[in-house]
Amino acid sequence: MSGNKATQVTAEPIYDALKSAIMAGDLLPGEPLRQDEIARNHGVSKIPVREALLRLEVDGFVTFRKNKGATVRELTPHEILNLLDIRVALECKALELAIPHMVHSDFDKADRILAEYGESTDISTWSDLNVRFHQALYDPCDNPLLLQMIDDLRARIGPVTRLLVTETSGLERPHQEHHRILDACKAGEVEKAVDLMRQHIETTKKETAARLRRR
Repeated sequence: MSGNKATQVTAEPIYDALKSAIMAGDLLPGEPLRQDEIARNHGVSKIPVREALLRLEVDGFVTFRKNKGATVRELTPHEILNLLDIRVALECKALELAIPHMVHSDFDKADRILAEYGESTDISTWSDLNVRFHQALYDPCDNPLLLQMIDDLRARIGPVTRLLVTETSGLERPHQEHHRILDACKAGEVEKAVDLMRQHIETTKKETAARLRRR
């Protein structure tokens, strides 16, 4: 095996571990990623660590700054709103494709999530349940590539930004809208459900934009 291929193989688990930690919020935006420390924790040299960090930079999770090294990338307000625009396009399409394939078990799953959502008072739990509810609606779409794009977008947004969005939107308005979207899905009203979903995400974007302007 050539040296370059060996480095890529060694870098893969480091890349996966760092990406998972960023997505889970264990590594926060702006947090430094020290190559010596990462290399020591993984029992490797700094070469595969740098390879992993460069890949994470390309994927938008890490940024390199002069004299500061690598840090977890912080999204700008403009980037956050752009990602929410992309979310509208991807998720509305996924819902449109999913509704004709939905069965009773899909509705039951979404109902259980909403029941749990309504009983919770914790913002972090709301955020997690919101992701689970939306995913439950999109899973029947029979388009793995589209689902992967939605998952990748969610990763780019990150848990810290998701918490900001959830905190801004609160519980009541999203919860009511979720019920209306699910009711339209149960009735097989594709156009209505997609329109409600579009309004749901665009309202979230407007609220988030107002919150970001006040920061």
